[in-house]
Amino acid sequence: MRSRYALLSIVNILSLCTVALVFSASPKLFAAGRTSDMPLWLRADVGEGDGQIAQPVLQRARALYMRKVSEGKVSNPCYFAMDATRPNDLGDGKSGGRFYIVCEAAQTFRVISSGHGSGRDLKGVVDFANGRECARNFGNAMDSNLTAGGAYMTDETKTTFKGYYRVSGTKDAPLLRSFVQFDGEGETANARQRAIGGHAAAVVAGVCLKKNSESPYANRDGYVPLGKLVEYAGGRSDGCTSWTASDASQILSMVKGNPTTLYIYPESADINAVAKAVASGRAPSTAGLYWNDSCLKEIGAPKFWSKETLEPIIAQYKIDHPAPPPRPIPICNAP
Repeated sequence: MRSRYALLSIVNILSLCTVALVFSASPKLFAAGRTSDMPLWLRADVGEGDGQIAQPVLQRARALYMRKVSEGKVSNPCYFAMDATRPNDLGDGKSGGRFYIVCEAAQTFRVISSGHGSGRDLKGVVDFANGRECARNFGNAMDSNLTAGGAYMTDETKTTFKGYYRVSGTKDAPLLRSFVQFDGEGETANARQRAIGGHAAAVVAGVCLKKNSESPYANRDGYVPLGKLVEYAGGRSDGCTSWTASDASQILSMVKGNPTTLYIYPESADINAVAKAVASGRAPSTAGLYWNDSCLKEIGAPKFWSKETLEPIIAQYKIDHPAPPPRPIPICNAP
């Protein structure tokens, strides 16, 4: 079975390389968006309905993957895409599907949830915060907590201890959260500096210190952080791509030691074009532009915040509003 899968992977990658060369020679042809270039089995998954991927998102994700394969930088049989124009929090504890795992050799297509950047509200200065359901603000500035669309590749994975949480009675479990670093290009080239990557949407909150000198994570005084496990798959992130714990585990296993590509839509040009169309009273679709309809109705018009514009504002805000000294973490009352 493994030999058959490996053969399919090799054949698929070779065919992708051939198509990549065609696209690199004819970018306008690709921009025209020909569905005939899509594999037959994948075409049913292309669209703007639930569980589908919008055509421009898939086309760009495939083009990026093909290019990296042809450059010899990727041999992973799968690639990723995200459509950050789609809704995330659907209410009633349901998260919207907008992160895509495409494995063409195995002919599999999967849609999962993913958080978008929360942005920030710099009180009295500028507000570029996002709601839970739809993202209005995007950008690539340091410390902005915004999602930046464009091309990425996965890189190294590291795992860190985030604290203990109570699982039952007096039994505690450690949260070890893995993080896969993204490397970008163009507008996303500062992804590493921004610590942009992917991880499980889980944190330990409301922390106190519990005596546990036998723990490998204990501090010099023998205490460990203990809090409540909070999973926020339907929420927002600090600009990273976040998934449910189970989905994160699968994705991280797919890319560990085997990098692949991730394309996040929209880029700044898409955002600016859609905003211009909305300002002129036109529906973006009439201008050949794509944005999820339900989210566009909610946000009115999107906005891209470039690092050149936003970073000086954030830097000055930090100077004018210095962070208070950290409070000591309290000692836990319960055993």
